[in-house]
Amino acid sequence: MDQRRIGMADIVIGEPLQWDVYGEGQQLLLRKGLIVVNERQVEELVARGLYVEARHFYSGGHETAVEHETPSVLQLINTANKRLEKLLYGLQNESDAHAKFLEIGNLLIQATNLDPDIALASILLNQAKGGYAARHGIDTAVLCLLVAKAMKKAADDTSLIVAAAFTMNLGMLRLQDHLEDKTDALLETEREIIQGHPRESVALLTRAGITDPRWLSYVLLHHENPDGSGYPLGRAVGEIPQNARILTFADRYCACVSNRKYHKTLVPNAALRTVFLADGKPSDPMLAAYFIREIGTYPPGSCVRLQNGEIGIVTRRGSAALPPTVHALIGPHGAPLSFPIQRDNTKEQWAIRESMLHDQATQRFSMQQLWGEAASL
Repeated sequence: MDQRRIGMADIVIGEPLQWDVYGEGQQLLLRKGLIVVNERQVEELVARGLYVEARHFYSGGHETAVEHETPSVLQLINTANKRLEKLLYGLQNESDAHAKFLEIGNLLIQATNLDPDIALASILLNQAKGGYAARHGIDTAVLCLLVAKAMKKAADDTSLIVAAAFTMNLGMLRLQDHLEDKTDALLETEREIIQGHPRESVALLTRAGITDPRWLSYVLLHHENPDGSGYPLGRAVGEIPQNARILTFADRYCACVSNRKYHKTLVPNAALRTVFLADGKPSDPMLAAYFIREIGTYPPGSCVRLQNGEIGIVTRRGSAALPPTVHALIGPHGAPLSFPIQRDNTKEQWAIRESMLHDQATQRFSMQQLWGEAASL
């Protein structure tokens, strides 16, 4: 029998088990439907080593067919990050940059398709991996992918939006890394580089052999605004391709939720308001609806406080019928829990009360603790 090991975060206290659970040597320990009643029982069981049939592995509220060892979404994303960083900083020496950017994009598409919730969570929880410039390109591309898929964009369109996300800030790479630790106001020379980076990025891409006019236009126009107030061309809404607008919103959202010293980090729901309700006016309502549906008010990776005072991490997006899934990490009185506990957020005591910044929660955890092998490093 093909088995898969499970952990504490896979068992919901007070809820029926979704599968038969086995110990070492395929010994049946718990029948499907049995209710685990307390944390101590879970700890004792996990210490013995728990396994389920891989073909019935429970993931995110649904039984999923798993025939082989699940690839790690986080490993794929980090591999894409590492390859992108190398390609961006060594672009002048690359002979086939076009193909290599698309290859990295395909790696990210694979990761996002495997588990979009883990991919989304990496935007908030994987910020220490690599330099800001490449990581921001990866984060922006993940969000672009989800929105493009929801909008049923053609595969070619999606690949080019992702490639544009990777390369939109090519003209200010080193400044981006410098700004990550900057605490004082921008210098005039820095402002000039920022204002000019879309043109410079296009120039660098062109010199590297990138000639696709759509790719180049998305990069050039990703800081334009519908009212003509953007840069570098001051284009109005009818002159900005929709795919460039997708890139614009994804770029802004990921910048808002990132941890950088020179700007205030926003919780996800505040970032959505900032991006789509600038000056109190709705910006592109149709695209806003897609972004809000895909990200959610409390996206995976969000730190939240529950009504009973517990603090936890959102692990799965909600739906029209169900709230997001949350694993509690800190008890109502501030004491860390011994392991992450999935709460039933349909019940009032465990409903989400508010979003929090991650530095407000003192409990350290890994993504693997919450999502299992699919988020292993």
